[in-house]
Amino acid sequence: MFSRRWYAALAAIALSSCQLAGTASADVPVAAAGLTQITNFGANPSNLQMYLYVPAAVKPKPAMLVAVHYCTGSGPAFYSGTEFARLADRYGFVVVYPSATRASKCFDVSSPQTLRHDGGSDPVGIVSMVRYVVQHNNADASRVYVTGASSGAMMTNVLLGDYPDVFKAGAAFAGVPFGCFATTNGSEWNSQCANGQVIRTPQQWGDLARAAYPGYNGPRPRMQVWHGTNDSTLRYPNFGEEIKQWTNVARISQTPTTTDHPQSTWTRTRYNLGGAVQVEGVSVQGATHALPQPGMAQYAIDFFGLSSG
Repeated sequence: MFSRRWYAALAAIALSSCQLAGTASADVPVAAAGLTQITNFGANPSNLQMYLYVPAAVKPKPAMLVAVHYCTGSGPAFYSGTEFARLADRYGFVVVYPSATRASKCFDVSSPQTLRHDGGSDPVGIVSMVRYVVQHNNADASRVYVTGASSGAMMTNVLLGDYPDVFKAGAAFAGVPFGCFATTNGSEWNSQCANGQVIRTPQQWGDLARAAYPGYNGPRPRMQVWHGTNDSTLRYPNFGEEIKQWTNVARISQTPTTTDHPQSTWTRTRYNLGGAVQVEGVSVQGATHALPQPGMAQYAIDFFGLSSG
């Protein structure tokens, strides 16, 4: 059973999503220009759908971007309504667009299963998609990245916690930290987290993410987080909590190495590890939940290193 508050929040996400995607909607048909639905791609406990975009000028061993949609959305809508496919045309990487099929069209970022390495639910299906593309499209398994908006941003956080051995970096547009949305009653919605009321220490957030994959001691993914200061769906305090989490996961200081303003309403803070940017936060003054805005995807691709070869 979902509460009235949950439905109100979902309606807000849907409105923001329409702003994000322009005329795109959950019912956008698969475009003819290269987006292909893939079936039978491997373990898929939550019945996700998989769409793959391979640009005409794909590189011989391409990097891979997993682009995860918002609630009420779909893989084809996220393909049509964002700039990632056009950037793939420019830089030669491939893009995987997962589609949630549950009624809300939200991704599972709440259940105990989804918050564990190989625990089940959506992360298992998404990682199956990654492995399929590595095997069938000669993608580079060492250059796999993930991005998403809203529910997809939350899933970006989840995937970096569950599978630090699969994803090299992530870019989350209007999300929440790994584990913030956790529930134990089967609900998809966590009002306390959505309202920015879940506040933890950096160590607590870091321990929560590290506990998703006990025994993993390898390198940790880099993380870029974006948030609008006027986001009323997943409120702005979640931005700072994400930065606390991923700097602690990397065991680096919460004090920015540098601060600048790529655009007049953006404040970008960077947190370095060994001279390289490990965590990056971009606060967008006055922005609502409708992220990414035009031009932001390029900054994510730059952060990943996909624009420099």
